[in-house]
This record gives sequence, C-alpha cells and structure tokens, in this order.
Amino acid sequence: MEAIVCATHGAMASLLWKLGTLLSDEHRLLSSVKVDMVSLKAEVEGMHAFLKKMSEVEDPDEQSKCWMQEVRELSYDIEDNIDSFMLTLGSCTESSSKPRGFKGCVARFLNLFAGAKAHHWAAKEIQRLKRQAVEASDRRGRYSHRVGDAVAVPRSSRTSIDPRLPALYAETTRLVGVDGPRNRLIKLLTTEREGTVTELNVFSIVGSGGLGKTTLASEVYRRLEAQFDYRAFVSVSQNPDMKKILRHILCHRGCGGSEEWDEQQLIHAVREFLQDKRYFVVIDDIWSTSAWRIIRCAFPENNCSSRILTTTRIVTVAKYCCSPHLDRVYALQPLDAAHSESLFLSRIFGSEGRCPLHLKEASDKILKRCGGLPLAIVTVASLLATKGITKEEWEKTLKSIGSALEIQDTDVEEMKKILLISYNDLPYHLKTCLLYLGVFPEDYEIKRDRLIRRWVAEGFITAEGGQDMEEIGECYFNDLINRSMIQPVGIQCDGRADACRVHDMVLDLIVSKSAEENFLTLCGDGDHRMARRDKARRLSINYHARDGIVVPENMVVSNVRSLTIFGHAEDMSALSNFLFLRVLDLENRVVLEYNYLRHIGRLRQLRYLRLSSRRIAALPEQIGDLQNLQTLDLRWTRLKRLPRSVVLLRRLTCLLVNSLELPEGIGNMQALQELSEIEINRHTPVSSLLELGKLTNLRILGINWCIIDADHDARKVHADSLVTSLCKLGVLSLRSIQIQSYHTCSLDFLQDSWFPPPRRLQKFDMSIDYHFPRTPKWMVSLEYLSYLDIYLTPVDEESFRTLGDLPSLLFLWISSREARPGEGVAVGSHGFRCLREFYFTCWEVGTGLAFEPGAMPALEKLRIPCNARGACSSHAGVRDLGIGRLSSSLRHLQVEIVCRGARLQEVEAVEEAVRNAASEISDELFLGVSRWDEEEILKDEEHKLEEAEA
Repeated sequence: MEAIVCATHGAMASLLWKLGTLLSDEHRLLSSVKVDMVSLKAEVEGMHAFLKKMSEVEDPDEQSKCWMQEVRELSYDIEDNIDSFMLTLGSCTESSSKPRGFKGCVARFLNLFAGAKAHHWAAKEIQRLKRQAVEASDRRGRYSHRVGDAVAVPRSSRTSIDPRLPALYAETTRLVGVDGPRNRLIKLLTTEREGTVTELNVFSIVGSGGLGKTTLASEVYRRLEAQFDYRAFVSVSQNPDMKKILRHILCHRGCGGSEEWDEQQLIHAVREFLQDKRYFVVIDDIWSTSAWRIIRCAFPENNCSSRILTTTRIVTVAKYCCSPHLDRVYALQPLDAAHSESLFLSRIFGSEGRCPLHLKEASDKILKRCGGLPLAIVTVASLLATKGITKEEWEKTLKSIGSALEIQDTDVEEMKKILLISYNDLPYHLKTCLLYLGVFPEDYEIKRDRLIRRWVAEGFITAEGGQDMEEIGECYFNDLINRSMIQPVGIQCDGRADACRVHDMVLDLIVSKSAEENFLTLCGDGDHRMARRDKARRLSINYHARDGIVVPENMVVSNVRSLTIFGHAEDMSALSNFLFLRVLDLENRVVLEYNYLRHIGRLRQLRYLRLSSRRIAALPEQIGDLQNLQTLDLRWTRLKRLPRSVVLLRRLTCLLVNSLELPEGIGNMQALQELSEIEINRHTPVSSLLELGKLTNLRILGINWCIIDADHDARKVHADSLVTSLCKLGVLSLRSIQIQSYHTCSLDFLQDSWFPPPRRLQKFDMSIDYHFPRTPKWMVSLEYLSYLDIYLTPVDEESFRTLGDLPSLLFLWISSREARPGEGVAVGSHGFRCLREFYFTCWEVGTGLAFEPGAMPALEKLRIPCNARGACSSHAGVRDLGIGRLSSSLRHLQVEIVCRGARLQEVEAVEEAVRNAASEISDELFLGVSRWDEEEILKDEEHKLEEAEA
C-alpha cells in the first residue's frame, strides 16, 4: 500500500514506496536507469532518516531548518517526476494491447518507440534528480554539523515554566464569565444522588487549550476545599512524573515519602493516608488514559462522599475518567459576546472600563477573531494595554492578530505555548490533516465527507489489511475533535459531527506552521497569509476576501498538488498550468463557465474534482481521461446529463450529482461506493437500471423517482428493474438509501417486494409525497437500521410497536397525513430502547401522541405536534400527553401546537401544561413551543356568539 504524504516529511515516505515499486521486476527499466534509481533511493532513505530524527527536535537550529525545507521540497519534485514517468509507461502499456490487424502493427511499433523514448527521458531525469540529492547532502556536510551534534533539544528533555500557573493564582475579582460554569460544577459536585450518597465520584472538565479549564477548576477548588478533610490540586501535563505527582499528594500530610520509594509504594502510602478521610482532589491537565489509570489507583473507595475533579483537552480521556457516568463530563464553552467584551475591556481600561466610541468597530472585530477564547482575549488585551488608545493602533493590532504567533511579546508567547502544547502532542498524520484545514477561509463550515475525501486524494491516509481509507479518515476527523483542535458542527444522532469549524486562533497557528513548512500557499485573506516561498504545493485563493487578488508573478505553480478557489476573477490561471494536480475544488457559485474546464483532461493525476458553479451546464468528454479520479462532485452545477465517457472512470468511488440520469454502462464503474442523486424517469434505459445491480461495492445510493402513476407501462418495467437491482445490492454492500421525488409518485412497489431484505441497511430516508399504508414487511428485519425517515399513513399503535422493535434505531422521523382517530396513539415502554431523536409530523393529529412511563428511555431530542382543539374540558384539566414521564436524558423538546379550530384559552392552557411537564424532566432541557395555523384560533367572543346563535 502506498505510503502517506505528510507536512513534516513531505513526500518522502510516498516517494520511497514508488521508487521501490519501479525497481521491482514488474517494471523492466534500462540497466543504467536502474543503477541511478538505486543510488537515488539510497540518498532519499538517508534524507528521510534525517527528517524523522529532526522532527523529534522541538527547536532545531536555523541550518537544520533550511535543510529540512530543502529536503521536503526535493521529495515533492522527485515524486512529481516519478509520477510522470509511471503515467507515461502506463499509457504505453494500456494502448499497446487495444487495436489489432494492420493498425495494431503500426500502433505497437509507435508504442515501442514511445516506450524507448520514455525510458531515455526517464534516465536523464533520474540522473538530474540524483545530482540534486547528492548536492543537497554535500551542502549539509559542508555547512553544518552532523545531526547528532545539532544545537537542538528534544521535546522530552526540554523544561520550561508551566504556562498554566497564572490561571492557578488569578485574582477572583479579575475573573469574568466563570460564575455560571463554577456554580453548575459546584452543584454537580455537591448534589447527592440516590444510591451514591457516600461513593467516591469523579467529574471532568473538558475543553480546548486556553479555554479556562484550570481557572475554572481552581475556582471550584477554592469554594469547596473547606468542606473536606483533605484536599489537593495536582498538575499532570503531557509527560507526567508519577512519583512527583504522588509525592505532591503525600506532602500535604507533612511527608512526601522516601526518595527510594517506587510508584507502588507511593500509591500504597496515599491510599493508607486517605482511607478514612473525605477528600477533594483536582487532577489538572490529563493527557492520556494510561496516566489516569495509575493516578486513580491512589484513591480509595472509602464511602466518605469524596470527590475528584479532572481537567483535560481530550474528550475520550474525560469520559474515561468519569466512566461509566458520562453525564459527569462538563464541556466548557467559549465566553459569550457580553462576557468576552467585559473581560477584554476590563483588562485594558480597568474594572469599569468602557470602550471609546471611535474604537468600537475595531474592538468588535478583535473580539470576533478571539472567538470567546479567554486566553486569546487576555493576550490581545494585554498587548493593546501597552499601546496608545487610537483607532490606528487598534486596527494595526487587528491586522497583526493573524501573525500573532510570531509577535515577540511575553503574553503572546504564553498563548503560543499553550496552543503549541496541543499541536506538538499530535502524531504526524494528524498534524498534516490539521494543517490542511488552512485551505478554507475563516469561519468556514467544513463538511466532514468533503474534507476526508480531500485527505485521501492528497495521500495523507494509508490503509493496511483491507481497511477503508474513508473510514480511517473519519477516525482522524474524530480524533481532532476529541483533542479539541477543531469544533464540531451538526452533531448527528449517532454522535458523529457532520462538519467542523476552526477557531481563529487555531487557524492562525495552522497558517504559521504551514508557511514555515511551505505546506500551504494562501492568497486573499491578508498579506500575512501570502506564501513566503516562490514554489507553491497547495494553493488556496479566496477571491471573495478582497478585490484585486492575483497570484504573484514570481510564484511557480506548475507543481501545485491541490488548487482550491473561492470566488472568481477574470485573470484566473488556466488549468493547463497545473498538470500535477491531485485535488481541484472550485467554489464559484455563479460565474465560472464551461470554457475554464476545456483542458481538464490533461490533469492525469487528478483524484478529487468538485465543481460548484451554476454556470456549468456541460462537461467535456475528456473527463473520461482522468483515470486516477476517485471523487467527482457535481451537485452545485446545472448539468443536464453526464458525459458518456464518465463510465470509463474505473477508480471512481464517489459520484455526486444533482438529479441526473444514469449513464449507459454504469456497471463498468465497479469501484463506486457512493452514487447520488440519480434520476429515474420514463426515459431512463432499463439496461442502466439493471446494471445498477452490478455495483458490488455500492454503499450509499440516492434516487429521485420521477415516474408518475399515469405512466403505467413505463412505471411497471422501471419499478421491476429497480427492485431487481436493489435486491442484489441489498445482499452486497448497500448501507444507505435515499428516495425522493418532486412529483406525485407512488412507491407501492417497495411495500413488500424487497427480498431478501437488505439486512445490513443502516439508513432509509424518503422524501416523497407517497405514504406507505403500513410499515413495509422487509423493514421489520433490519437489525442494523439506525436512521429511518418514513412517510406512513395512518399512524397507529401497531406502527409504533413494529418500529419500536428495531434494535439499533437511533433516529426516527415519521411524517403522516393522519394519526388514528379517537383517543390518540400511545407510545409504550416496550420498544425504542436506543432511540435518541424522534420527530413526528402530522397536522391531522387527532388527540395526539401520549407517552407511557418508561417510553423511549434514551431519547435526547423530541419534536411532536399537539392539537389544542378540545384539549381541555369543563370537568378535567388539559389532556395529559405524558411528556413529564420521559427520561431525564431528554435535552431538546419542540412542541408544535395546532391551533386550527381551538379557542385561545385552550391554546394557552396547552402551552402552560407543556411547560409544566417539561420542568419535571430536567433543569437543562431546552423547550421550544410554536403555534401552527394561529390565524384560525377562535376568539372567546366569537365562540360565545357561536354558542348563543346555536
């Protein structure tokens, strides 16, 4: 399997793999080429060893930095040349076997000539590249010491003042925004729960670096320490000295233990000391579960209502510390706008500080960049406090925030240290994936799947033992969230984030490190983001940022590996200038036209292509020449049909379109894993529908069914063909299917015909004006189904019993025209054991849903309608919906009150009843109450008049 490309080592690992492949018996190279290539490989191996060793050095000397950069750049150049050579050989091999007869003889002769020519070209290139490698090594020998003698200190041996110390000793009067989190944590720590009155309980604060975890823990510690017999505040850090930590706990009794004691003896001493005491210990800044396992051994379960509070930047560590009580994890949030402004101004102007009117605009922009991060706010405020109170100075500081990591200022250095602690703790592959986020503008919502596919195309991910690269990429994405390096957006029912954002201060770190290693070249977001070197490897241009953006004339773009463009300019570089592109992502929305793509067939290395422009209505047939293409995303174009040549893309794994017909020959695209959204209409070739069943690797399928019921003949033939393919896909790899329609179409052919059922199906999503009269038979056996969006009419208790038996269901959305009339529908306690989100849409809801005790015990989000008409009578209160019986796990409740035909008094009574019921569930429950058909509320006067007339 091909080795990865990374920011620290460049293309070294990937290059070594490719050189080894070329030297294998599979490729018959000229002997002279082979000798030079063996020599080149030896040089590259030596350089790779150097890079790996220097990457462990925290602060290498300038000469080492220069040579590291030269070696990285050389690795990219060599790999680009190797790729061209291999592509040329591949073209000769492929074309030589195609034609036969006289034309075949001519073609084979020409191919032999082309092959020889390619070999001689390769020989010259390999010699040239070898000379460059040898010269680089010679320079290293002449101008610097050996690596072992470099003036640098490994990370593990470097010591410095703990940057968290100021947080431990911050004056309480200077703290801002800590009251709310402190009081909530104190309530958690001091509230005794039934069955856990005397147990040792562990709680954890989790959040990114600089968010104020240590400050908050210190405040809680100060408030509670008097209530305990013994208390201690212990800092752990990345490389914990366990003996020192355990002695620190012991020193509070006047004895730190013998210097000769090992960890086991110290743990025994701590346990013996705490055995009969009610203790409160803060364990600050834990970085690993292994460290916690050792520390936890020192604290006995003594039934004295003791408490431990931990802080960490890593979500999984926080959960591990509190396991199995995950509700004891407190996720610290950034400061809101009011507290951010208060902290910022108090640090500059004192406790009663107010912002002068002429500085208000600059102040708002600075605070936006700080994004509620207390460390960033305090750092920038401290910087401004030393400058004049003028608009010019503040605007100058605003511009310099982007380069804050390079400002030689004491406070900024502290901020840099705290951010770098998290960055330096990342393994190489995560550093690379994090730095790559710099191609996106500030505040940009980065979709998870788009990002992962770009990582794969860039070669940042490698798979071993048959692992799926996108699944590995998702693990990387989750790990960055877990380490608080990126902010999750759109948390789904299964806990996965649909997208992420990057905090501005983390983005500044990314830009700084990317510029240092020439990993990214950014144009458009300010001068500080411009490339510092002439040669670009990954180019991102944001034409939206300001007018007049141009790529510098002295910048070499011929070796760019990824090109990302936001917006449009008249003088955009032609695609023919970027022959080594792996990734092309054009987000122009409206302006970009077809002509810009006319040379796209030349980008033979392209693996990822995303086009987002409403002007693009066609693609050139040369798209079929992109034999390395893995992802083709055309959802935001106005394409009418796909080029016929698209079926030649045999490595394509993901094809995303906006309701386009299936191309003929779709069965040739055996690598496809995702295909959506394709349109099936009366003109769709039946053969294409049947070929759909040949896609043995297809996991995700999106369909737009556009055959109306009136087309009886076409509907029958196409429906039977689709079902045939779905039955085949269901027993293969299909995991998700989405069916939608913009017309009045029936899906009754799916009611009972899917056999054998797709037992490994995880998601069924329908958006169509057709309602199943009952739950389809094949659906009841889907033991892996976790997401179900279904149209069902009518809805009754039998429907809920059937769906409630699905063992893995996490998300359920039922849309219905009517529920069972009469007394409504009761949701029992027997099913839906794992369900986290439930949405019910029905305007003819009758008397509505009612929840029995124990119903949906894991539910976190609920949206239901409630009919206000007749909701209360003269002899009883408002009808009990059972909302108050739902589990305390419920965090979000939205009730939509249907007002049609109801009196205002009834509507208000229902609203009050809902609020009362919600208050019984949890103090942290978010409640939303909205009215539908409010204009049809019967006013009391009108109602009385109607009664009198009657």
